[in-house]
Amino acid sequence: MSIFLLILLLVAMAAVLYVLVRGVMAMANGKDVSGEVQQGYMQKRVLYQGVAIVLVVLILMLASGRG
Repeated sequence: MSIFLLILLLVAMAAVLYVLVRGVMAMANGKDVSGEVQQGYMQKRVLYQGVAIVLVVLILMLASGRG
């Protein structure tokens, strides 16, 4: 179970990094005048970061239960 959570955590971290880089690239491109694309990337990044934090908490809870 712990290995599964670690894999999910790595996937969530990779998703955060991907969305962050895409958002920076979209901002550097400068074609989106309204900022809707950047707002969408920011919302996705916050969502993925929240998922990653929940996974870290679950992993820490499982680890403390074994000690």
